[in-house]
Amino acid sequence: MPTLPIPLFGALVLGFLLVALLRRDNHGGLLPALLAACAAQGLIISLAQHYQVPAARGIQPITAALIPAFAWISFQGTAIREVRWTHDIWHILGPLFALFCVIYAPAWLDLFIPVLYVGYGSAILLTLLHGADALPRLRLGTGDLPLRIWRIIGLCLIVSALSDVLIVAAQISGRAAWQPWIITVFSSGTLVLLGALTLSHSLSEPEKTDPTPVTPIDALQNDALMQRLDDLMEAQQLYLNPDLTLTQLARRMHVPVKQLSIAINRKTGENVSRYINKYRIDLACAKLLEGESVTAAMLSAGFNTKSNFNREFLRITDQAPSDWVRAESAARRVP
Repeated sequence: MPTLPIPLFGALVLGFLLVALLRRDNHGGLLPALLAACAAQGLIISLAQHYQVPAARGIQPITAALIPAFAWISFQGTAIREVRWTHDIWHILGPLFALFCVIYAPAWLDLFIPVLYVGYGSAILLTLLHGADALPRLRLGTGDLPLRIWRIIGLCLIVSALSDVLIVAAQISGRAAWQPWIITVFSSGTLVLLGALTLSHSLSEPEKTDPTPVTPIDALQNDALMQRLDDLMEAQQLYLNPDLTLTQLARRMHVPVKQLSIAINRKTGENVSRYINKYRIDLACAKLLEGESVTAAMLSAGFNTKSNFNREFLRITDQAPSDWVRAESAARRVP
């Protein structure tokens, strides 16, 4: 009787997610490539472990080494900087070394693959320690959500390495029969979760930014820079753009991203996302007092997700939007 192995089922799920992502964004890019790599790995695992295809067993470690490198490059390209293949080509060394191990030293794979996953996962988590401002290419309207999603992806890579450790432990303890189940459960679960997370709208790749070179203004004091920024916010209402990124904002100011981020942090004690959202919430409050619905006020203020709007509204006003409207209305009725 024909059976459908779990990794193959996971590959089919990822394939449907890939189609959904391509239909939503209508273009290729790093995230669809990462999703496609996860789907391909699920297929290879099923061919190697369930159908015992010799060629797939040889390819599996090499393609497995591609996944964490792809995740790191996707993280860099969607959240931090544009990918420069002349700068990032060295990430191919992992899969190339896995190929070397397959041919000449198969025993090394038991150590190399887990180290690779832990290394890339840890690199993502360490980068995220700097907070939301460490992700200048992501939309400021998404708040801290991308930070949490990339943190989960980093943890997924580290947890995936646990499967290799368990395989070695099973072999040492004489339970080699557990190996296919360990690979099936850990690999399939990690690949599906990793792929599903790439569908988040908050991780969508930003539009190309203006290539005009940034001119550093190191002597500019934080107060003067913040005054310029406040004036720009008031005059042009850049915060109304739901796709606004820290990179785009820094280019409008003609200052480096890091300098602008530091200035906002030192002046307000908040990150850039919260600084922008303060303007948005102030406008939303004005719209609510004019009689607009919560949803209409949210959209008018530049938010594109209700969860982020409610979270930021509560953070700034200490009340939910509906409660704030009732309280303001009651206060205005008091003579």
